[in-house]
Amino acid sequence: MPRLQHRSRPAAGRNALFCALAAGTMLVTAAPVLKPVSARAATCADLAHQALPDATFTTVETVETVAAGAWRSPQTHLSRIMTSPGMNLAGLPAQPANPTFCRVAVTLHPSSDSLIRTEIWLPLQGWNGKLLGVGNFGWAGSLMYDGMATGVGQGYAVASTDTGHDDSTPEGQGGRFTLGHPEKLIDYAWRADHLMTVTAKSLIRAFYGRAASHAYWIGCSLGGLEGLIEAKRYPEDYDGIVSGAPPNPIVSFNAEQLWAGWMSYHNPALRVARAKFQLLNRAVMQACASPVGKKQGFLDEPDKCTFEPRQLLCKGADSADCLTASEVQAAEQIYRGPVNPRTGKVIFPGPAKGSEDGFSADGKAFPVALDLFKYAAFQNPDWDWTTLNWDTDIAEATRKVGPLLHVDDDLSPFFRHGGRLLMYIGWNDGHNPEQLAGYYQALVRHADADNKNSMRLITIPGMGHCYGGAGCDTFSKLGAIDDWVTANRAPDTLVASRVVDGKVVRTRPLCAWPAVARYDGHGDMEKAESFRCVTASPSAGP
Repeated sequence: MPRLQHRSRPAAGRNALFCALAAGTMLVTAAPVLKPVSARAATCADLAHQALPDATFTTVETVETVAAGAWRSPQTHLSRIMTSPGMNLAGLPAQPANPTFCRVAVTLHPSSDSLIRTEIWLPLQGWNGKLLGVGNFGWAGSLMYDGMATGVGQGYAVASTDTGHDDSTPEGQGGRFTLGHPEKLIDYAWRADHLMTVTAKSLIRAFYGRAASHAYWIGCSLGGLEGLIEAKRYPEDYDGIVSGAPPNPIVSFNAEQLWAGWMSYHNPALRVARAKFQLLNRAVMQACASPVGKKQGFLDEPDKCTFEPRQLLCKGADSADCLTASEVQAAEQIYRGPVNPRTGKVIFPGPAKGSEDGFSADGKAFPVALDLFKYAAFQNPDWDWTTLNWDTDIAEATRKVGPLLHVDDDLSPFFRHGGRLLMYIGWNDGHNPEQLAGYYQALVRHADADNKNSMRLITIPGMGHCYGGAGCDTFSKLGAIDDWVTANRAPDTLVASRVVDGKVVRTRPLCAWPAVARYDGHGDMEKAESFRCVTASPSAGP
């Protein structure tokens, strides 16, 4: 990639840059859609000179022009592990080649213990006038280059951050970086995303001579939670937010992820072989799947499934085609989720019917969830997860990290700003969509009368965590949120695809909850036009 300029700047004048970034750039104005434009600045070098004076708040690491088709992501290991065919880490369609863009890499250090890597990519031609912020995955620790490539390929100025730690180093992996570093936990929770957004808007104004007309956020899993946190803390940062499978409240969500391992550790009789969970899944499919679902391999409406594990209880000795009493008990407790022993209240519901093939009860902890308690909440690398107290420990962890990472059900300022929120989740995700539906309903109740139409939830049959599974997991999230914000066309029905080896093998409509897509009874089951969105009565919840 040809590099026009590379500058590493010394730190000086802490307040100067912060004021320059903040003044006039915090609000995203509802400007009319403008035609694509080219950059105002002659080169990337001019941009760095105009927009980022020396300051201790920001250090410019790299400024370069990336030629069309020249970008190669350095995260090939992440792309291989976390990307499904046609999709990237952010839940955006993969972009095969990049246009020419100006790449600006900076390091933000708002505290003495902060080191937040951030990049902003600016199309040199054909900018559509908008900004896209790309959310992270897992414990973050890296920039979401694949999502950035998708956005810049569609004409957006794009921004991403590692949230303040580097997961390529041992101390930066998982939640370890939070141990003894409260400022880094703040960066991870909300500060990095907000400052990335402020910096990106400042660069856009300097580069193109005007502010972005609209700003969007797209992310799934952690990225979905980041979107909710942005909507809550900084309601004017973004006009449209796409939040996929947000693990909120994250303490309760991670507690549920530890539940099956914890119960089967303490009672080895509750350890269940994978073959028995597969047996359960086949029985659920046989009992509850529609003809279409049976053909395509997933439940259409898992919340309507009444099959219970006890229906497979062995009549005599254990065998491959029945469940023992202990196996039935394990399955029932996984569906239910962990319970507070003092109040009897479910802490977080277990996964939905139809996702049994992903169950595990092997007496082991789920590492990503374990790190939240061990490092972020309890600041104790020797904390023994097998001693977890489902009353006091959940409450204590919530007290310590909840103020940073939990989002309540009142996002009224975001909606009053004109913001639109699109949430989505797969029915085969370990996160039960009925829990997210409950959160969605609470958002609607708290919204002002004029803004109750500013949010949508899409529940996707057969999709796993953010993508994958037998369902149709590929749809235009960016197109949907842009159409909603700019043209006021709410995403009540979207067409999704299942992509195999780069080819679309199936399409299906996705319907805004509580509507569901039902087959018309005579058309091609593989085509979206054979389905209609029908309003269904929501279930009572898990």
